[in-house]
Amino acid sequence: MIMPRGQQLLLPANPIFIYLTLFFALLLDMVQNIALFGNANWAPELIAVVLLFWGIHQPLRVSIGLAFFFGLLTDVHQSSMLGQHALSFTAQGFFAVLIHRRILWFKLSSQSLQVFPIFLVGHMIELIIRMASGSPFPGWGLFLSPIIQALLWPIVSEILLAPQKRSPNPDNTRPL
Repeated sequence: MIMPRGQQLLLPANPIFIYLTLFFALLLDMVQNIALFGNANWAPELIAVVLLFWGIHQPLRVSIGLAFFFGLLTDVHQSSMLGQHALSFTAQGFFAVLIHRRILWFKLSSQSLQVFPIFLVGHMIELIIRMASGSPFPGWGLFLSPIIQALLWPIVSEILLAPQKRSPNPDNTRPL
């Protein structure tokens, strides 16, 4: 793939690092749901942000099946209808694979605008499943969560790409 002008060449991602970040994001979601905010509908799903990030940057390692697995884990943790988050994360994983080549050409701020509809679709899927099962409307705060997730995108991207960035070496004899 031809790199956009001015973009830094990245080292390969370590698979152990990828899976550790996914489990760490799941643990942060659990802490957020248990200790910090309760089961607030406006709270961002950090596991969804990290899954989408790795689905875009490493689509062969973080696939739709892994998104389904983490969705089931989230369903079990939140005691929600089994498959609600699994379907949502699977759809987000599908869209990540769909746009993974195109989105990397944008700057991080523009990437936030590109991933916002994906987060919104994920929350709409969860809302439709909740409403179809007979739950009441959870409130308009639900639509604040995809906005927060899109705002977290540049921060999460910088943190997760940090181990892959080459240290700038001013060696003039090397082509890269």
